[in-house]
Amino acid sequence: MPVVVVESPAKAKTINKYLGSDYTVLASYGHVRDLPAKNGSVDTDNDFDMTWEVGNDSRKHVKAIADALKEDNELILATDPDREGEAISWHLQEALTKRRSIKKDTPVSRVTFNAITKEAVAEAMRNPRQVDMPLVEAYLARRALDYLVGFNLSPVLWRKLPGARSAGRVQSVCLRLIVEREMEIEAFNPQEYWSVKASLATPRGQEFEARLTVLGGDKLDKYSLANSTAAELAVQAVSSRDMLVKSVEAKPASRNPSAPFMTSTLQQEASRKFGMGAKQCMNAAQRLYEAGYITYMRTDGIDMAPEAVQEARAEIKTRYGAEYVPDSPRIYKNKAKNAQEAHECIRPTEMGRDAKSLKVSEDEQRKLYDLIWKRTLACQMAGARLERTTVDIGSDDGQVVLRATGQVMLFDGFLRVYEEGRDDVVTDEDDKRLPQIMQGEALKFAATMGTQADKAGKEASILSDNAAVLGLQHHTQPPPRFTEATLVKRMEELGIGRPSTYASVITTIQDREYVRKDKNRLFPEDKGRIVTIFLLNFFRTYVGYEFTANLEGELDDVSAGGRDYKDILGKFWRDFSAAISETSELRISEVLDVLDETLAPQLYPPREDGTDPRVCPKCGAGQLHLKTSRTGGFVGCGNYPECVYTRPISGEGAEGYERVLGEDDGDEIHLKSGRFGPYVQRGEATPENKKPPRSSLPKQGKDFLPGWGPNEVTLEQAVTLLTLPREIGPHPEGGVISSNLGRFGPYIMHQLPDEEKPVYANLKETLDVFEIGMNRAMELITEKRNNPGRGRRAAAKALKELGDHPDGGAVNIMDGRYGPYVKWEKVNATLPKDTEPKDVTMEMAVQLIAEKAGKSKTKKKAAPKKKPAAKKATAKKAPAKKAAKSE
Repeated sequence: MPVVVVESPAKAKTINKYLGSDYTVLASYGHVRDLPAKNGSVDTDNDFDMTWEVGNDSRKHVKAIADALKEDNELILATDPDREGEAISWHLQEALTKRRSIKKDTPVSRVTFNAITKEAVAEAMRNPRQVDMPLVEAYLARRALDYLVGFNLSPVLWRKLPGARSAGRVQSVCLRLIVEREMEIEAFNPQEYWSVKASLATPRGQEFEARLTVLGGDKLDKYSLANSTAAELAVQAVSSRDMLVKSVEAKPASRNPSAPFMTSTLQQEASRKFGMGAKQCMNAAQRLYEAGYITYMRTDGIDMAPEAVQEARAEIKTRYGAEYVPDSPRIYKNKAKNAQEAHECIRPTEMGRDAKSLKVSEDEQRKLYDLIWKRTLACQMAGARLERTTVDIGSDDGQVVLRATGQVMLFDGFLRVYEEGRDDVVTDEDDKRLPQIMQGEALKFAATMGTQADKAGKEASILSDNAAVLGLQHHTQPPPRFTEATLVKRMEELGIGRPSTYASVITTIQDREYVRKDKNRLFPEDKGRIVTIFLLNFFRTYVGYEFTANLEGELDDVSAGGRDYKDILGKFWRDFSAAISETSELRISEVLDVLDETLAPQLYPPREDGTDPRVCPKCGAGQLHLKTSRTGGFVGCGNYPECVYTRPISGEGAEGYERVLGEDDGDEIHLKSGRFGPYVQRGEATPENKKPPRSSLPKQGKDFLPGWGPNEVTLEQAVTLLTLPREIGPHPEGGVISSNLGRFGPYIMHQLPDEEKPVYANLKETLDVFEIGMNRAMELITEKRNNPGRGRRAAAKALKELGDHPDGGAVNIMDGRYGPYVKWEKVNATLPKDTEPKDVTMEMAVQLIAEKAGKSKTKKKAAPKKKPAAKKATAKKAPAKKAAKSE
């Protein structure tokens, strides 16, 4: 029986069902080897030789495959049909050859299938091939580049910017996009403009709206009405004239469906419609693929197999009728640069299977499948047919022209099934349906604009005397912050990253605390800003959009067999190692001076009172300067420690942070931002009082407790928080029970005089820390002490004290989790079976201790010798650091 290897047990289970008992199907559980996180894993002095190591978690899986090959001397590698899948197959073949599980006469083949269906698997088995080495070399090049960047650049960050976590070939460029978008938003100056619209009625009494397009005989653009004066004159000009219909023009229009999904568009649409993150989307898609419901989910391709197109057309005809099937199939061309990494689009494996008939338990999978199924059918359906009408209404003197637009749906086509979402809400007046309007008709004003004027909100409005013409103020808006969907779209446009990396890169920058997600929008943290500005100043080339895209293009050439990957590595390392060496010589103060100057427009914007923005607002003498800490960057006074003024780099009076809430008992109560989020503090730190009282803002899950967030907290609430920890009362057996807010939520605590450690009990409600009484606290502490649970065991108690050991130190019989044992210093010896603690003598205990200690020494002597250190890979000698993953 041939041994078939796939990545996951779920995929193995599905394939085993199709192949039957003639095959042994096993899972590798993902990658089995990686570069060790140490110097020398990529040997830059020896033609970029790479040292691979089987991971601890993977050894048992490799062994299981090796054991199976002892019985069945044929290996079929059936990992995913992309670069990563090809790499896993190569690693498996190499690892099994190294341990001699693959012999000279062992047939080894590679099969791929784009969908896990019986037909696809059978077809793959009939067409085996060998591992695609150009695709593997593209993987090797990417992995080597990621190692060289992460392992060499991350230590520079650690030394120069305390608190920085890592840098990476793609993650740093992705972070730059988010930081630069935030800087655009901060530098944005809104521009005022006005629009004018009127409510009109036909002779038949039907009302509609029209907007002003011509004033004084001149066509208006967006900014023609720049202020309220111009808008008021325009309102008067419209309301004082009689209006006639000058022209009515109706034109046919059509809308065609979007292409079927590839990885990036699936992530974007799942984010728009369901708020799914990229990682969340890919996890759900992976499970659908492994269950055989959809085709492979990591692809740049948008073409569809001919048999799938025909199946889709047949399903459309059955479900919706022949009129919804276009005369000829729709053909979509691939965007991918090379066919090696372009697979079929993401589509259902059976077009007749809708979401209702899907056998899945998770709602996320069902919603995502429904999205894929509808998009796939829609992409092969007839277009929607519309009629768009444009009506121009003007005055007799030609000084004023209003335009009304509308459309009518004649045939819904693909829109019956699916309509693509939008990243930002756009109001489209063309969607409105107009009443019957005839050319040459005289129109009357309808006094219905008053309600819209009331709904103008913060923007100003000007209403005509007849309440039929309305001028509305608008302001240009800054570019929106990225969502995960729009970030993926932008990365794709720039050619940064690939389908297999989008989700992991976005997850990494959030895990590194460089970026946070709030209401589905991505905000850069101060730490992320500092890292980006540092890289832009000292490693600009390597966070350049064009450089990164060009490098991706070169790697695509490798996978197509058009370039030698070691040439790419050599060219990259020559320049990159020089930049590393040059920057390593800089002192932290020099780096901070450069960053301070670069960030000056954001750090020190002009003050309203005209004073120097660099002068400390607290002491009035010191100069403000950029500083770093474990939590990222901040601005601090140069007069430290005499003046301890600090604020975040996002500026003075930044929303929600660094402000004085008021005074209590002669102390200023501050709201500040720290490593674990916002907190309140009594007074400022001084040399005499280095740690003034402080307390974190209470949370409820991941969010702040309603009414207690950084933008809502009051002086009274802050003073209440600063009373923590709160003494609830004395325990009858000694000690005091107290309540407090911890990093993981509210709790109460108590420690008996003879206890080594306190007992902690969690509280369900955050505000209970201020309100819980003694009776309830006693119940919780007693219950926790009696039932410590898995997370905590009560300290072991001595059952019998035997006295001092001949070599000194007390010998006791202890009550342990697995039974009684003898304890002497660091030696624990279990009592023999059927031996009662009360029967143990000092002589017996000493003998047990000696036997236990002897075994420990024997084990230590038998320990294997350490392997000699590998050659170092960096251009400059440095202590070994843990490599940071970069993609």
